Amino acid sequence: MIETGTPAPDFTLPRDGGGEVTLSALMPKKVVLYFYPKDDTPGCTTEALDFTRLRDDFDAAGAVVVGISKDSVAAHDKFCAKHGLGVILASDEGSTVCETYGVWGEKSMYGKTFMGITRATVLIDGAGRVARVWPKVKVDGHATEVLDAVRGL
Repeated sequence: MIETGTPAPDFTLPRDGGGEVTLSALMPKKVVLYFYPKDDTPGCTTEALDFTRLRDDFDAAGAVVVGISKDSVAAHDKFCAKHGLGVILASDEGSTVCETYGVWGEKSMYGKTFMGITRATVLIDGAGRVARVWPKVKVDGHATEVLDAVRGL
Protein backbone atom coordinates (compact mmCIF):
# COMPACT_ATOMS: atom_id res chain seq x y z
CA MET A 1 0.00 0.00 0.00
CA ILE A 2 1.22 3.48 -0.80
CA GLU A 3 2.47 5.40 2.23
CA THR A 4 1.51 8.74 3.73
CA GLY A 5 3.94 11.54 2.90
CA THR A 6 5.11 10.05 -0.40
CA PRO A 7 4.47 11.66 -3.79
CA ALA A 8 1.29 10.27 -5.36
CA PRO A 9 2.18 8.42 -8.57
CA ASP A 10 0.72 10.24 -11.57
CA PHE A 11 -1.57 8.41 -13.96
CA THR A 12 -3.92 8.93 -16.88
CA LEU A 13 -6.95 6.64 -17.18
CA PRO A 14 -10.06 6.58 -19.37
CA ARG A 15 -13.12 7.82 -17.52
CA ASP A 16 -16.89 7.68 -17.57
CA GLY A 17 -18.52 9.87 -20.19
CA GLY A 18 -15.48 9.64 -22.47
CA GLY A 19 -12.14 11.34 -22.21
CA GLU A 20 -9.46 10.77 -19.62
CA VAL A 21 -8.58 11.78 -16.09
CA THR A 22 -4.97 12.65 -15.24
CA LEU A 23 -4.02 13.00 -11.59
CA SER A 24 -1.51 15.83 -12.10
CA ALA A 25 -4.06 17.82 -14.13
CA LEU A 26 -6.38 17.89 -11.09
CA MET A 27 -3.81 19.75 -8.98
CA PRO A 28 -3.79 22.05 -7.05
CA LYS A 29 -7.09 20.56 -5.87
CA LYS A 30 -7.03 17.89 -3.21
CA VAL A 31 -7.87 14.50 -4.71
CA VAL A 32 -9.73 11.61 -3.14
CA LEU A 33 -8.95 8.35 -4.92
CA TYR A 34 -11.25 5.60 -3.83
CA PHE A 35 -10.54 2.14 -5.13
CA TYR A 36 -13.46 -0.26 -5.28
CA PRO A 37 -13.96 -3.82 -6.51
CA LYS A 38 -16.92 -3.74 -8.94
CA ASP A 39 -19.58 -1.46 -10.40
CA ASP A 40 -23.19 -1.95 -9.34
CA THR A 41 -22.56 -4.28 -6.41
CA PRO A 42 -24.16 -3.41 -3.05
CA GLY A 43 -21.12 -2.04 -1.16
CA CYS A 44 -19.68 -0.27 -4.20
CA THR A 45 -23.04 1.31 -5.02
CA THR A 46 -23.46 2.58 -1.45
CA GLU A 47 -19.95 4.02 -1.46
CA ALA A 48 -20.45 5.76 -4.82
CA LEU A 49 -23.81 7.18 -3.71
CA ASP A 50 -22.29 8.44 -0.43
CA PHE A 51 -19.48 10.26 -2.27
CA THR A 52 -22.04 11.64 -4.76
CA ARG A 53 -24.30 12.86 -1.93
CA LEU A 54 -21.35 14.81 -0.48
CA ARG A 55 -20.03 16.09 -3.81
CA ASP A 56 -20.94 19.74 -3.15
CA ASP A 57 -19.16 19.54 0.22
CA PHE A 58 -16.04 18.07 -1.40
CA ASP A 59 -16.17 20.82 -4.06
CA ALA A 60 -16.47 23.49 -1.34
CA ALA A 61 -13.44 21.97 0.42
CA GLY A 62 -11.41 22.17 -2.81
CA ALA A 63 -11.39 18.45 -3.53
CA VAL A 64 -12.31 16.19 -6.41
CA VAL A 65 -13.38 12.57 -5.94
CA VAL A 66 -12.26 9.84 -8.35
CA GLY A 67 -13.42 6.24 -8.08
CA ILE A 68 -11.16 3.61 -9.68
CA SER A 69 -11.98 0.02 -10.55
CA LYS A 70 -11.12 -2.49 -13.28
CA ASP A 71 -14.55 -2.08 -14.86
CA SER A 72 -14.72 -0.77 -18.43
CA VAL A 73 -15.77 2.76 -19.31
CA ALA A 74 -19.01 1.31 -20.74
CA ALA A 75 -19.73 -0.37 -17.37
CA HIS A 76 -18.96 2.91 -15.56
CA ASP A 77 -21.33 4.81 -17.86
CA LYS A 78 -24.11 2.30 -17.17
CA PHE A 79 -23.41 2.44 -13.40
CA CYS A 80 -23.49 6.26 -13.40
CA ALA A 81 -26.71 6.41 -15.42
CA LYS A 82 -28.50 3.79 -13.30
CA HIS A 83 -27.70 5.50 -9.98
CA GLY A 84 -27.27 9.18 -10.95
CA LEU A 85 -23.66 9.23 -9.79
CA GLY A 86 -21.81 12.54 -9.65
CA VAL A 87 -18.20 11.48 -9.15
CA ILE A 88 -15.54 10.65 -11.73
CA LEU A 89 -15.16 6.92 -12.36
CA ALA A 90 -11.87 5.86 -13.94
CA SER A 91 -11.24 2.54 -15.65
CA ASP A 92 -8.05 0.67 -14.73
CA GLU A 93 -8.71 -2.48 -16.78
CA GLY A 94 -5.00 -3.34 -16.86
CA SER A 95 -4.61 -2.90 -13.05
CA THR A 96 -1.51 -0.71 -13.44
CA VAL A 97 -2.75 2.09 -11.17
CA CYS A 98 -4.21 -0.40 -8.69
CA GLU A 99 -0.87 -2.20 -8.53
CA THR A 100 1.09 1.07 -8.22
CA TYR A 101 -1.09 2.19 -5.30
CA GLY A 102 -0.93 -1.26 -3.69
CA VAL A 103 -4.63 -2.12 -3.77
CA TRP A 104 -4.43 -5.07 -6.19
CA GLY A 105 -3.78 -8.36 -4.49
CA GLU A 106 -4.98 -11.69 -3.22
CA LYS A 107 -8.45 -11.79 -1.69
CA SER A 108 -10.56 -14.54 -0.22
CA MET A 109 -14.31 -15.09 -0.27
CA TYR A 110 -16.31 -18.20 0.61
CA GLY A 111 -13.09 -20.17 0.93
CA LYS A 112 -11.86 -19.29 -2.56
CA THR A 113 -8.74 -17.23 -3.20
CA PHE A 114 -8.59 -14.81 -6.14
CA MET A 115 -6.93 -11.58 -7.25
CA GLY A 116 -8.90 -8.37 -6.84
CA ILE A 117 -9.07 -4.78 -5.68
CA THR A 118 -9.01 -4.11 -1.96
CA ARG A 119 -11.49 -1.37 -1.08
CA ALA A 120 -9.16 1.49 -0.10
CA THR A 121 -9.02 5.29 -0.24
CA VAL A 122 -6.08 7.62 -0.73
CA LEU A 123 -6.25 11.37 0.02
CA ILE A 124 -3.78 13.46 -1.95
CA ASP A 125 -3.03 17.06 -0.97
CA GLY A 126 -2.85 19.95 -3.43
CA ALA A 127 0.91 19.50 -3.81
CA GLY A 128 0.52 15.90 -4.97
CA ARG A 129 1.60 14.13 -1.78
CA VAL A 130 -0.29 11.33 -0.07
CA ALA A 131 -1.90 12.95 2.97
CA ARG A 132 -3.82 9.94 4.30
CA VAL A 133 -4.54 6.32 3.44
CA TRP A 134 -7.49 4.16 4.44
CA PRO A 135 -6.23 0.64 3.58
CA LYS A 136 -9.32 -1.48 4.35
CA VAL A 137 -12.45 0.60 4.02
CA LYS A 138 -15.74 -0.15 5.71
CA VAL A 139 -18.35 1.66 3.61
CA ASP A 140 -20.71 2.97 6.29
CA GLY A 141 -19.70 6.52 7.21
CA HIS A 142 -16.52 6.39 5.13
CA ALA A 143 -17.32 9.26 2.74
CA THR A 144 -18.07 11.55 5.69
CA GLU A 145 -14.81 10.54 7.39
CA VAL A 146 -12.89 11.32 4.20
CA LEU A 147 -14.64 14.69 3.88
CA ASP A 148 -13.59 15.55 7.45
CA ALA A 149 -9.99 14.67 6.58
CA VAL A 150 -10.14 16.83 3.43
CA ARG A 151 -11.42 19.76 5.47
CA GLY A 152 -8.55 19.20 7.94
CA LEU A 153 -5.86 19.72 5.27
